[in-house]
Amino acid sequence: MPAVTVDNPLTLPRVAASVDAVARPVLAVTTAPSGFEGEGFPVRRAFAGINYRHLDPFIMMDQMGEVEYQPGEPKGTPWHPHRGFETVTYIIDGIFDHQDSQGGGGTITNGDTQWMTAGSGLLHIEAPPESLVMSGGLFHGLQLWVNLPAKDKMMAPRYQDIRGGHVQLLTTPDGGALLRVIAGELDGHAGPGITHTPITMVHATLAPGAELTLPWREDFNGLAYVLAGKGAVGAERRPIHLGQTAVFGAGSSLTVRADEKQDANTPDMEVVLLGGQPIREPMAHYGPFVMNTKDELQQAFEDFQKGRLGTIPAVHGMSEGGL
Repeated sequence: MPAVTVDNPLTLPRVAASVDAVARPVLAVTTAPSGFEGEGFPVRRAFAGINYRHLDPFIMMDQMGEVEYQPGEPKGTPWHPHRGFETVTYIIDGIFDHQDSQGGGGTITNGDTQWMTAGSGLLHIEAPPESLVMSGGLFHGLQLWVNLPAKDKMMAPRYQDIRGGHVQLLTTPDGGALLRVIAGELDGHAGPGITHTPITMVHATLAPGAELTLPWREDFNGLAYVLAGKGAVGAERRPIHLGQTAVFGAGSSLTVRADEKQDANTPDMEVVLLGGQPIREPMAHYGPFVMNTKDELQQAFEDFQKGRLGTIPAVHGMSEGGL
């Protein structure tokens, strides 16, 4: 980890907050509980215990792995429906195939992102390819759910496959951090992901002892999740480590610093930085559906049960019990 990198970060555009930027305070640091998803792959629930007013427009995020599978062990998710939001699957190490009930799909690996706008609804499946199941190997990624405003919840579904080589690469003034802008923009540098809800998603790698202070839109919220390593967040240098999320308060810049000494198996600190413009609409969320009202949730379940969100391609032959 990570798959997308450069030999010399100082060849990249450099970003830093202005001297008069208002530092965002750290409101909370939470620890993600561990669990299992789909057919049994390990996840950390990054946003568990955080009040939704601090997350909006984000709904949930799972860190998938990091896990070294033995032959025959790699697992995915069975066919399942979605409606009313977007799923963002970012593969740092490993490979995942995805397919939907409308004929879409593809393969993402080593720094690629699959951005699926579920909109009015579809069925999809995510699973390791047969070759990885046979061989085993390293798997590590993220899945983020981004809410859609009421006006877009029933839009036609769509995909964006963002290859790792297309993300916007940036660095800090001293070259101590590598920033990958996956979606949105950072200091005028835009990432390739096109979003309905304005957000910024950045994967940052900080060398031991490196610090980054980035400009951050004042109308966005601010979150930092540690994928690997340890360090501190905010001007107050609040400690944070693998599997923890920092919630930032209001301001126009945010700060993350890597400890001088990292773990032997983690040479750098790896952090995902997220910001988004809150939608501030009622949210009704249950299972794979995210709507505005309970009646809309009930309609989503009814539409799924009646096959209106699509049908599973016959070649997979999965029974309904797999949901």
